[in-house]
Amino acid sequence: MVIRKFAAIDIGSNAIRLLINNVIEQENKPPAFKKSELVRVPVRLGEDAFLRGKISEKNQNRLISTMKSFDLLMQVYGVEKYMACATSALREAKNGREVVERVRKEAGMKIEVIDGKKEALIIASTDLKDIIKSDRMYLYVDVGGGSTEFTIFDKGKPVMSHSFKIGTVRILSNLVDDTVWEEIKTWIKTNLPIDGRVEIIGSGGNINKLHKMSGRKIGQPLSYIWLNAQYHFLNSMAYEDRISELGLNQDRADVIIPATKIFLNAAKWSKAKKIHVPKIGLADGMIKTLYYQ
Repeated sequence: MVIRKFAAIDIGSNAIRLLINNVIEQENKPPAFKKSELVRVPVRLGEDAFLRGKISEKNQNRLISTMKSFDLLMQVYGVEKYMACATSALREAKNGREVVERVRKEAGMKIEVIDGKKEALIIASTDLKDIIKSDRMYLYVDVGGGSTEFTIFDKGKPVMSHSFKIGTVRILSNLVDDTVWEEIKTWIKTNLPIDGRVEIIGSGGNINKLHKMSGRKIGQPLSYIWLNAQYHFLNSMAYEDRISELGLNQDRADVIIPATKIFLNAAKWSKAKKIHVPKIGLADGMIKTLYYQ
């Protein structure tokens, strides 16, 4: 048996995450991927990028400190290779390239800024065989802070994907108008059969938190009815109460509502009654990409 360690750093619009994975290699067996450590730092780069058009000095410094700490953690864990990807916030910031270069110089860390199409492809490379059934179609919805990636799976394989400029931080900043919602609705209704065969696979920190709040076991899907009721329940509470009464982190207590709205609309327009939550996403896809490269 050989145990190798790989790491993925997902630099999102709402938070920065480090995922460290053990990859267990055994003779005559496929490699097994086991999560070893997940660290999340709430550096909200999206507020800078979407509202002011550039990453502030303060958040640049926080990003550099985060990357330095992640580098130390990877050394301690004995990570042999890492991949760091930045999504819509650094992609859209006017000084995005400058920030990436500053991180390289001051933290010694290389960041790849990926577009929505590549983001969707990496997400689609995650292992979903335990969920996907060949007689159903699935709409994979990955909700981020600045963008949401939609991927259609048919007969167990990804057949189509699209990235939309809609995300939790963008919605909170009042930067999403009705035309974007209409574009998503049209895309879903044009590319999916509305016959009850479609189920949703959700990824992102918010749907993972919602699944945990539901009390359901791992592998048990959320229902559209429960998610709709939870949306109205959360929306009826003050931001402070979501923190004090529900125990949500302050950077989760606001974004969870727009995230729920995105999942609800996707389910409504696709006529999906079930939302599977496998708790995998971009970082998991990055680990697979690294390993198989």
